Amino acid sequence: MSNDSDIAAWRAGRLAYLTADDGWLNITDRLEVSPGEWRVGRAADNDLVISAGPAHLGRLVLAGDGTAQFVPQGGSVALPFLPVADASPQLRTGGLILEVSALEGAHALRVRDCDPANRAAFPGLRYFPCDPAWRITAVWEALEQPQAFQIGMVNGIATQVTLTHRASFRHGGHDYGLLPTHVKSGKPMFVIRDLTSRSETYGASRFLYGEDIAADTIVLDFNKAFNPPCAFTDHAICPLPPRENILPFRIEAGELKPVG
Repeated sequence: MSNDSDIAAWRAGRLAYLTADDGWLNITDRLEVSPGEWRVGRAADNDLVISAGPAHLGRLVLAGDGTAQFVPQGGSVALPFLPVADASPQLRTGGLILEVSALEGAHALRVRDCDPANRAAFPGLRYFPCDPAWRITAVWEALEQPQAFQIGMVNGIATQVTLTHRASFRHGGHDYGLLPTHVKSGKPMFVIRDLTSRSETYGASRFLYGEDIAADTIVLDFNKAFNPPCAFTDHAICPLPPRENILPFRIEAGELKPVG
């Protein structure tokens, strides 16, 4: 069951993740790029003009296979973008974190400014009161075979995922089945929306990881439902919930809309 200490620890970890150097509060730019060599910096004579860092940061070299390198201004050695678990490859240079992301074959350079002042004014996160009734043990049902499935993104692009399971549970006398469309840190992730959206919670969606997965059960602790990155920045592109995950009732648990 959800308890105060478990939820307090989860919330502390959630805040630490969000406010980290590579969190979602300090992204300054997202610029689409194609294979080639691009001059990057704040000055107007760059190919990719960014909002933070030096006037001339260096050169981004993007290969046709999506691998990237960066040559700092005044240098001659190309630095690789390093892999990051559950994230796009990153590189730290000039007080910034550069990240080359890919979506349906299109690439973009995302820039994070590591100056702590960018996060100093963050008012924190707000939540519904913890309610153990919203920690639900659902049936974890494997599909007969993996299914290709298209989901929408907030920028209007559809992306393809592979479905392998369904989490089924009963609420208010009705049966519901949620589809896990992503896997993060080895856990199935559900993109959901409910009747609290647009009023108390973020309108597009919230995310939820499945827990305590057994052969035929999975725990859905809606007290740990949280806002997607696009709730905090315009420079993130987040998935929208599939029709099955738009629930016709209120889930008064988990993270509320960000302040402001």
